[in-house]
This record gives sequence, C-alpha cells and structure tokens, in this order.
Amino acid sequence: MLYTGNLDARADAAASLVSLARDSDRYSKLIIEEDGVPPLLKLVKEGRLEGQENAALAVGLLGRDPECVEQMVLAGACSAFAKVLKEGPMKVQAMVAWAVSELAANHPKCQDAFAQHNVIRLLVGHLAFETVQEHSKYAVTSKMSIHSVVMDKKNSTGAASHPDLLDAGEHAVMRYPSGNSMSQSSKNEMHSLVQSTMAAKSNGGSGKHIAAANGGAVASKQHNASLSGTSTRGREFEDPETKAYMKANAAKALWQLAKGNAAICKSITESRALLCFAVLLEKGEGEVQYNSAMALMEICCVAEQNSDLRRSAFKPTSPAARAVVDQLLRVVEKAEYDDLLIPCIVSLGCLSRTFRATETRIIGPLVKLLDEREADVSREAAISLTKFACTDNYLHVDHSKAIIDEGGAKHLVQLVYFSEQVVQVAALTLVCYIAHNVPDSEELAQAEILTVLEWASKQSYMMQDPIIENLLPEAKIRLELYQSRGAKGYH
Repeated sequence: MLYTGNLDARADAAASLVSLARDSDRYSKLIIEEDGVPPLLKLVKEGRLEGQENAALAVGLLGRDPECVEQMVLAGACSAFAKVLKEGPMKVQAMVAWAVSELAANHPKCQDAFAQHNVIRLLVGHLAFETVQEHSKYAVTSKMSIHSVVMDKKNSTGAASHPDLLDAGEHAVMRYPSGNSMSQSSKNEMHSLVQSTMAAKSNGGSGKHIAAANGGAVASKQHNASLSGTSTRGREFEDPETKAYMKANAAKALWQLAKGNAAICKSITESRALLCFAVLLEKGEGEVQYNSAMALMEICCVAEQNSDLRRSAFKPTSPAARAVVDQLLRVVEKAEYDDLLIPCIVSLGCLSRTFRATETRIIGPLVKLLDEREADVSREAAISLTKFACTDNYLHVDHSKAIIDEGGAKHLVQLVYFSEQVVQVAALTLVCYIAHNVPDSEELAQAEILTVLEWASKQSYMMQDPIIENLLPEAKIRLELYQSRGAKGYH
C-alpha cells in the first residue's frame, strides 16, 4: 500500500505504521526489515499534508533504535528532511524537525550527516523567523564568526561598557578578528540588530513588529528568503500555535545536534542562533523556552572543553554572547525551581573561564542557590561554582575570594554536614578548592572549615571520591599552616 497506493492510501498506511511503531520496538524493526523506510521518506517529500506529517512522525518513531537510524540515514533521510525544511508546509517542517531531534538523540553519529545536508542552517532559519529582524540578510560565511561581524567596535569600548567576558587563561595573548570581510556599515547594522532585537523583545514586541521596525524588511522578504535557503512566503500567515511548534522543534533539533559536537556548535554559533536562543529564553514559552535553554547548555558544555569555540562564540566583544549570559543570569537570579533553572546553572558554570576577575554578578546568585531547599539545585550550584574555583580556571583565587565574600562558606558548611550524600560530595569538593586557594581567609577560619575537613576525612564514602581524595589532605595542610599563625584571633 505504501509503495503502490495513491496519496490518500499511502497517508493511511503511514498512519497505521505510526500506530505500530508506537506499540512496540519489534514492530519498528519489522517495518525497517520490510523496506518500509524508502516509501516513507518519499511520502515525506511528495505527499499531501496529512501524509507528510504521518510519514515524518513514523520516521521519528522508528528512530528510537540506533541501528534503525543508521539505516534511515543510508536510505536518504537527511536529504529528504533537508528538502522539506527548505520548502515544505510549516506543519510538516515542524514534524520533520522533531524527527531530526529524535534521530540525533538516539544515534549521535548521524549528527554530521545532517550537518552535511545543510540541516543546521535550515533549522536556524526557522528559529530566526520572526525572532530577529531581517535575519536572512545576515547569513555569515563559515570562515567568519557572527560575533566578529556583530561587534567590531574598539576593544576599549567593549571592555569598558561590559567587562564581563574574558577567556582568562589566554587573556594576555587574546586577539580579536577585525572582520575585514564585511563593510563597516554591515557590521554596524548587525550591532544594531542585536540591540534592537533584545530591546524590542524586552518591550514585548512581536517578531512582526521587529521586522517592520528595521525598514524595508517586508519589501525585501523574498530576497532575504533566497539568501537563507528557506522559503518564507506565506509563513507569516501561519497560526501562532504552528509557529510556536516549529520554533520549539527547531530548537530541540539544534539541541540534539549540538550535543558533544564541536563542529556543529561552531556552525550554530557562527549563525544568528545565539541571539535567537537568548530572545526565546527571555520571551518564549513552554517547550520553545526549555529547548532553547537546553540547546544553550549543550553549546556551553562543548565550549567548556573547546577553547577555540569558547573564544569565538563567547568573546568579550560579542553582544550576542552577552545577551545569552544576561538571560542565563536572569533565570538564575529569579531562582524559581522550574525546568529552566538547572540548565542555566550548568551553562554559567561551563562559561566560568570566560569571565573577568572583576565580574561578580555571576558568583552571587550561584552562591545563594547553595541555600536552596531542592537538593539538585544546590548540587548543580556547587558544581558550577567549583568550575570557577578549580585550579584549571586561571582566576581561581579571585573567584574563590568572591565566593567567600558572598557568604559561600556558611552555606557550604551546612551542605557538607547535613545534605544528601550526592550534594555533600559536590559541596566538599568546592570547600577543598576554596581552602586550597585562600587558606589565609579569616572567613574560612570563622566558619571552622578546618573542622569540616577533619570530619570529612573520616567519612569513607566521601574519601572514595578521587578528586576529594587528592584535594582534601593538601587543603587541610594549608589551612592548618595559615590558621595556626593567627589562632588566637579565631579561637
């Protein structure tokens, strides 16, 4: 039926396969063994709306098995999905974006195959539609980071106005691209894009108003569409629910494609996606907001381990990067226990090596979360602060002092003594780093951190952690040395 029937019959057959694939993984394997993937992919590209949606849904459900994903990629899933993302109906594009996220989540090896078929660029185009003004005009070549285009003002201006971001480990030799491949007017336009987008979104402006505010965006819509590779004709007339569903699934697909993949993260950050994620994290709702937070978290996790990505995507002069940090910090300061909080805590920790010593606005909100009633929040806050205080961070001493100044010592004592075991270990690790870095701190002496370390050294389950096993004895020795000199003042 799926091979030989008319379009209506094939749509019905695809719906039946959806039911079977949902029921059992065994049915999924049977569908693939019976060569059901090629006609499904053909229906995704060529069927009517209902048939395309059913076929894309079936492919996504079949993708729960990694072996099935590999076979679907070999059968041409990437090219079929790229074709739909470029020119299909938005409802089908949204379902295809969801299917991409499923395949990438269950079989990460397919990430690069999707990237080779321009799926990243197409997904970013959907994310940017009605999110940033005239987004298609600002396509950036693979050799040019958007951030060297966005802001090419003098370094002194960028540092003075927002001295938050710095890859401190290499700050003495950091150089910023001059962006010579674009005219000054283009760079000024991009800087204005970032500022006006965030301002308009903060004021509750819709994507349509943003596009209109830049003058000529509507008139140049078809021209811009050709530059982006994604047809926008008629998309503005889609209902809000479909638009939101499209953005949510585009963000989810980018999240799964970015996971652990430096090349794809670089491709995403060289587009206007960072700005889109910042806007959607602030003004989006439900799934689109959550998926944007998760996508940012995955990009930040990769950037933590990849200095090139960290320097290019989160450089000091990048307004888009600053917009991201502002929104991550907003969620953390709000401190509401929801699906956004932990991804934002993790993201800030991963970016710990991009902040200057003078930047204290990040440390304070994270320290406050150490006093959070929810164990997973306290644990993630401790882990993120550890990334500021660990010796891998060039500014670990400065950050350790900032944690102490924000009252971190008293919170950590409580966590080490009284919290759940998994939180105890995270808190103790942070205590060890701080004690090692600032052993002469009067606040640490007053909080009786040495007593905490002595107690912890007798807890076998704590000492089984290899990091604590290495850190605690040295931290204890350093505290004993410095505190013995001023014992009269403390005891």
